[in-house]
Amino acid sequence: MKILLIGHSGTIGSAIHQLLTQRGHEVVTAARDGGDITVDISDHDSVRQMFESTGTVDAVVAAAGHTPFVPFAELKHDDFTTGWHGKALCQIDLVLTGAQYIAEGGSFTLTTGILAHTPIARGAVTSTVNGAIESFVEAAAAEAGSGIRVNAVSPTAVTESAAKNAPFFPGFTTVPVDEVALAYVRSIEGIESGKVFRVGH
Repeated sequence: MKILLIGHSGTIGSAIHQLLTQRGHEVVTAARDGGDITVDISDHDSVRQMFESTGTVDAVVAAAGHTPFVPFAELKHDDFTTGWHGKALCQIDLVLTGAQYIAEGGSFTLTTGILAHTPIARGAVTSTVNGAIESFVEAAAAEAGSGIRVNAVSPTAVTESAAKNAPFFPGFTTVPVDEVALAYVRSIEGIESGKVFRVGH
């Protein structure tokens, strides 16, 4: 398969890239810096140009996006706007814009996370945004039919990032990043659609 991977340099993205390559797929990477294609996924025109460059692909994987972590008492309207554009809308736009470039039966795999259902301190924006992405996946898959598959992967805290993130996830069980990457393979190579593959929770 020809797979477009957005966000290949992070802990999860690099594991996805390695596993997909090992499985014989042609992986085209896209990122702000260092990818095969330069893209700003928060910019619709940049996303459109990315798809024009890649042409038809069998799968699109979004392993990029950011949200602010702010204490509830300090949250502002702009924090939610930043989170919405930084993680939710940009992934949704990949599906909407990429639909005309995806092969028949091809797939989109988005990324959410455990905070959609399990809150942590400072995580209100991320919880809200992750929940929105999961709702979009279910709705988009139901309406798209069999021609396009849309799924998401929702990992818990990743073992390889535990030292850095432990203060934010007290008492959470972590999951190895290789196990997270397998969920993306299931979405890409499988037949399911409208699913949120929860890893470690």
